[in-house]
Amino acid sequence: MNTKNNWPYPSLVDETETMEADVLILGGGIAGCMAAISAAKKGKNVIVVEKAAAKRSGAGGSGCDHWEMAATNPCSSVTPEELVEAMMDDNDGYNNAISHYIECREGWDRLLDIEKIGGKIRDTDDEFAGAMFRDEETKLMFAYDYKSKITLRIWATTFKPAMEKEMLRLGVRIVNHVAVTSLLTEGGKNGARCIGATGINGRTGKFHIFLGKAVVMAMSRPARIWLFSAAYPGLCEFRPMSCIGSGHAMGWKIGAEFNMMEKSVRAQFSAAGRSFPPYSTGNNHNTWYAASLIDAEGKEIPYADRDGNILKEVNERFYPAKGQKYFMKGGNIEKAKYPYEGPETLPYEQIKDKGYKLPLYADLTELPEHERNVIWGMMVGEEGKTKIPVYKNFTEAGFDSSRHVLQCYGSGWTSAEFLPQERQLFGLPGGFMNDWKLQTNIPGLFAAGDALFASNCYGHAASTGHYAGRHASDYADEKDIVQPYMPQVEDERERVYAPLHTDVDTGITWKELNHAISKAMQSYCGEIKEEMLLRTGMELLKKYEREVVPKAAAANPHELVRLLEVFDILTVSQIIIESSLLRKNNCPKLEFFRSDSNSKEQEPFIIIRNDGEKVVSRKAPLDYAGDLKSNYETYNSEYVKELRQ
Repeated sequence: MNTKNNWPYPSLVDETETMEADVLILGGGIAGCMAAISAAKKGKNVIVVEKAAAKRSGAGGSGCDHWEMAATNPCSSVTPEELVEAMMDDNDGYNNAISHYIECREGWDRLLDIEKIGGKIRDTDDEFAGAMFRDEETKLMFAYDYKSKITLRIWATTFKPAMEKEMLRLGVRIVNHVAVTSLLTEGGKNGARCIGATGINGRTGKFHIFLGKAVVMAMSRPARIWLFSAAYPGLCEFRPMSCIGSGHAMGWKIGAEFNMMEKSVRAQFSAAGRSFPPYSTGNNHNTWYAASLIDAEGKEIPYADRDGNILKEVNERFYPAKGQKYFMKGGNIEKAKYPYEGPETLPYEQIKDKGYKLPLYADLTELPEHERNVIWGMMVGEEGKTKIPVYKNFTEAGFDSSRHVLQCYGSGWTSAEFLPQERQLFGLPGGFMNDWKLQTNIPGLFAAGDALFASNCYGHAASTGHYAGRHASDYADEKDIVQPYMPQVEDERERVYAPLHTDVDTGITWKELNHAISKAMQSYCGEIKEEMLLRTGMELLKKYEREVVPKAAAANPHELVRLLEVFDILTVSQIIIESSLLRKNNCPKLEFFRSDSNSKEQEPFIIIRNDGEKVVSRKAPLDYAGDLKSNYETYNSEYVKELRQ
């Protein structure tokens, strides 16, 4: 290593460790942990590889306040089929019917699993006894729609430690602090069976080779594509800094198919220039629903139902409109279609003409005590990244939700007003294409959680992780370990260690390269797409690949991991532009708009992959999943049978 400073760990860059497993799990977040538990319970030898530490790693490692779409919980009045049909319709078909049916059908099963291993899913201390949102018999607590009861409030700061403990009890080998860098294929060939992965230890630099009969990709969705702050890198995105979508880049390089990668949305959370930490500012969405909003003079902003009827009582904010069976709220960032639209404050466009004055504030002081305390202290406190930076720090600073209000800096649940070119892969973004086994087009490579296209939220990650672990185990039953194609391994070793041999005084740092990529994506792949803009952006990214990447330098293994992440960000950025070039028509539900096309004709899914020489695409119908219930039960007959016994 070329570090000039003392490094607290031994240098093991010349050492290689090889490990084998029946099922190899890449990523130790919620999906990865549940996949490991599932596979281990089927008697499989399991390895989990995690860049950070599995006890608290991943997007859900620091907590979560609500579990969406648990349609089979004992209080729900909506079926899985109804919910998925609504989710597909609400997005004009641009959604993952397979993974979300799994979420709706198995989400409650996973909550019960998590409860058995020590996670808290009920108000067992009776803190909220008698509350409108609490079922007294089960002690379950619900959010948003108190009639349908499809979204549960949970104490998910307890979940991840419980998962780690259960994995260890089951004999799962957890390899912490190792960043996966590539996927290995049989014979080193593009499109061939996935047989393992490589990685490096972010502390010692040791090189790792992992082999598995089946591999589950459970790494995060991409991030830091458009948004980056060298001063506040940990606050660039809603998810933790280590969650940047490296799995997408690795899959692309071996020929995996991707879907909906052209979709991006205007930023919601980011401290890359204009925002505040998530949920630390006043709003009335998601975690803060349904807080009251007041204007600068203390005048309350009215709530209205989907038909525009003003709701005079607080409890009316949590129930469907007349003639409406249920509404959908939570992780979606878009306003739901009329059939699924829930109560909301009047939009700013309406209130500005009625004498309301900015700024607005979230006001919990007049809410019923249970509603106030469940928002501030349970939802804000259990939701990821809120327990310490928001709830603890604000409380210690003297904030009292019964007396104080918090200023709003954006509309809805954002924490600022972002520019059109400041974008994120948020709210059902693109990812790996999957079949009914959650297997990709690469034999032996399964995907779960945020790796999947149209991923969304905690329950989706846990449910698809467990599901992928089951099917990967079945695949492993019929396969043997295949030894790696060593030229593929040695090429990867040379690639990952190259920055350690570049002069750190003259080389390009990871922050400089990340900043350059983000600027390029804002300039050439912003809200409005155009053929020449996209092609110019692609040329610039390829120039970075040719001329800047070879000059990149890292002083130690930690910086090396950060730099390898940015190399992956560069690859993912190219996938996004390639996908954008292929979609020729405007598509509002993908938030995809071209200035060189006026057509709004609905196009099917555009599936893309890298065949090793060029980008290959195909089209898939939006209803490719087929009949949900029958297909699910066909592919999961043993699981269904076990539940019925």
